[in-house]
Amino acid sequence: MPVPSQPEVVVRRSTRRRKTVSAHWSEDTVVLSVPQSATRREIEHWTRELVPRVVERRRREAARGADRRSDDRLLERARELSRRHLEGRARPSDVRWSARQNTRWGSATPATGVIRISAQLQEAPEWVLDFVLVHELAHLLEADHSPRFRELEARYPLAGKAQAFLDGVAWAQRAGRAAADQRGASPP
Repeated sequence: MPVPSQPEVVVRRSTRRRKTVSAHWSEDTVVLSVPQSATRREIEHWTRELVPRVVERRRREAARGADRRSDDRLLERARELSRRHLEGRARPSDVRWSARQNTRWGSATPATGVIRISAQLQEAPEWVLDFVLVHELAHLLEADHSPRFRELEARYPLAGKAQAFLDGVAWAQRAGRAAADQRGASPP
């Protein structure tokens, strides 16, 4: 998401505000919320003070998001999760985003140590991505979904919550495809 250096600023006066002033993004506009009684000089002051802060915050968030989506960052994250949850025993040789994985969240090849993560997860919450990485790292140690594999996977503290999140996403995707199929297959 590009961050404009000088975004449009919309001032919203509020009869409910007495002293507080805030600024936030709404699409590509910064909304400055001020008390109804704010003077022009006060509004100019808060515009100079708060708008650069929200612009910088969005710039930092965009940079963090771009960094998170890099393959190098993904490999680094997988190695950290292996150290933290699997005593460093899972040693991936390569971890990459894959735009071709549409039916699985990830895949691991134990013989080569290669892990591929579906690009659909690039915007997922960090804890969900971490779970998928731990799942695939566990496959480097146990190829199938044996009880030993499940024990390794369960070492990730948010495993149940993350699995429920992924199940919900998968259900929504299936329901969306089914609805699209029904619309396309309905008689004229």
